[in-house]
Amino acid sequence: MHFHAPGFTMGREKIQLVWYPADIPADIKCELRNIRQVAYRERRTVVLTISNYVKAKTLEEAYELNQARSSRVMGGMMWMRLSSAKVKTVIDLSGLGLDQIEETDKVFKIGAMCTLRQLEQCERLREEYGDGIREAVRHIVGVQFRNQATVGGSIYGRFGFSDVLTAFLALDTFVELYDGGIIRLSEFVNRKPDRDILVSIIIRKGKRKFRYSSIRQTQTDFPVIACAVVTGIVHGEESWYFSVGARPMKAALTEKKWQLRPDETKEAIAGYAKEIAAEFDYGTNMRGSAQYRQHLAEVLLGRSISSILTEEM
Repeated sequence: MHFHAPGFTMGREKIQLVWYPADIPADIKCELRNIRQVAYRERRTVVLTISNYVKAKTLEEAYELNQARSSRVMGGMMWMRLSSAKVKTVIDLSGLGLDQIEETDKVFKIGAMCTLRQLEQCERLREEYGDGIREAVRHIVGVQFRNQATVGGSIYGRFGFSDVLTAFLALDTFVELYDGGIIRLSEFVNRKPDRDILVSIIIRKGKRKFRYSSIRQTQTDFPVIACAVVTGIVHGEESWYFSVGARPMKAALTEKKWQLRPDETKEAIAGYAKEIAAEFDYGTNMRGSAQYRQHLAEVLLGRSISSILTEEM
């Protein structure tokens, strides 16, 4: 509860005074102030200035142009356009044939310029991994947004709210970099940002079961928490991979060599989920507290484990 005083203008900024009742608890007053500060920052004027546009003819040209600190690679421009930055040269990769999903006997290769909508509609990915990948992207804003946002931008940005990163991290996924070669996604996530070019995302096939789930305050909002669970036989052992994102930090991965029975009790599954959820760090922001996020992670991980074990019965 708070009361507004009349606002006044100072330069271009409108200043709004807020009075709080004297008996309001200090911790609630502090939280209200934090929420107002976040809301104010989100309303600020955003101006992206671009001096030069270059449609790269080769990856080599794109890489060389991107070595300048004032250059940026252009994906779908869905997040870049929301930033306040002065970009001397924006580099367009759309003419390099990186917008295809290719399949071989051993891997899926997803070009960096593939859109999230292509992931959502790819029948072969759905046949291989069920509804997991589709579930990971279907809540992202809307169809118009997913028709433009690219897989490369979602992965390279390593955003703390990324559903795409959370989902792919749990799978046997690699990234192909122009200069850095092919490395595991789990390694790429923890690298410092550099000037390399992301060419493609490679998912190695295998008999694995995949589940993805998230909690949102509204249907198309950023996730409060996001969880991906994958299990399969790796080197002769049953392995479980757990990825938790939107903590609100970027997704992280942990692995367990568990041999779970299809008839595990609810109590046992809840215990496994609690153990896994406790291995991740959580933070607090306007969408939820660290404790709340950890509790949600326990619930979602438990549901995913239960769903996979039920399928095996």
